[in-house]
Amino acid sequence: MEPNTLQNAILYFASPDNCREYLVAHRWPDGVTCPRCGSKNVLFQPKYNRWQCGSKHDLRQFTCKTGTIFEESPLGLDKWLLAMWQVVNCKNGVSSYEIAKAIGVTQKSAWFMDHRIRCALGMIPTDKLIGEVEADETFIGGKARNMHLSKRQRRITGTGGKDKTAVMGIMERGGNVRTVVIPNRKKKALQDEVKKHVEAGAALYTDALLSYDGLASDYAHQVVDHAVQYVDGRVHTNSLENFWSLLKRGISGTYVSVEPFHLFRYLDEQTYRYNNRKMTDGERFSMAVSGIVGKRLTFDQLTGKNQVMHTAMVN
Repeated sequence: MEPNTLQNAILYFASPDNCREYLVAHRWPDGVTCPRCGSKNVLFQPKYNRWQCGSKHDLRQFTCKTGTIFEESPLGLDKWLLAMWQVVNCKNGVSSYEIAKAIGVTQKSAWFMDHRIRCALGMIPTDKLIGEVEADETFIGGKARNMHLSKRQRRITGTGGKDKTAVMGIMERGGNVRTVVIPNRKKKALQDEVKKHVEAGAALYTDALLSYDGLASDYAHQVVDHAVQYVDGRVHTNSLENFWSLLKRGISGTYVSVEPFHLFRYLDEQTYRYNNRKMTDGERFSMAVSGIVGKRLTFDQLTGKNQVMHTAMVN
């Protein structure tokens, strides 16, 4: 029986056999196959808790972690799965300090784990949004009063949104939301995202920002001017405003400060929880585990070291 509460998850994943069987069921529902060649001719080696492929090729041995966000991690699956349970089920997010205390690792390790888990939560959208669709944008950034003086002088160089990161959200009313970090709030940036994610002919609701002008040729575009009112019958962006409230509550209250370099992963995390809000904790966790394959995030990638090295080589 799969766990459906945090207490059940703690007890269930305390067993290494349960951890392995849970991952096998979600990763290989039709039977274990070699992640390198796809062969089903594999033999489990209980003594080493791994499989060996019967086909002749390099790296024939593999584990449940191979080819997933867990690959090359020395931490056990019991710690990984409990950390993942908290990330996907805590409504306002969970800090790396809380994860570290809960599973007994360093804060640095928990921070790395959290980002690898967020990497698995990033879903590639397929169909475009239809029906009634809201589009809105906001700014994300640390509050100056919460910063050390040296950091404040480095990061706060103006007023308004100058030193914050612009984020756009597009939501199918009553359905899913999609979020993306955008370079600015100019017409091209916003309208490109709308056309990418919204089916032509849909009812599109936005605020009175001039960057949305011109969308009426492709959509039933209606505007609500927030300087006058926030709701005009069916015309409003309140659903997205609620999502922004949840997002900022998590960033300001749980994570305190988020670097722009990592912001898109925090968006993926909150978007995943919101879009699967009608699921139980167990269902939401199960779906997240199914998305761990083929998504690697190394520490150098996470900290940007590989980009620095690449730039140095080019120069």
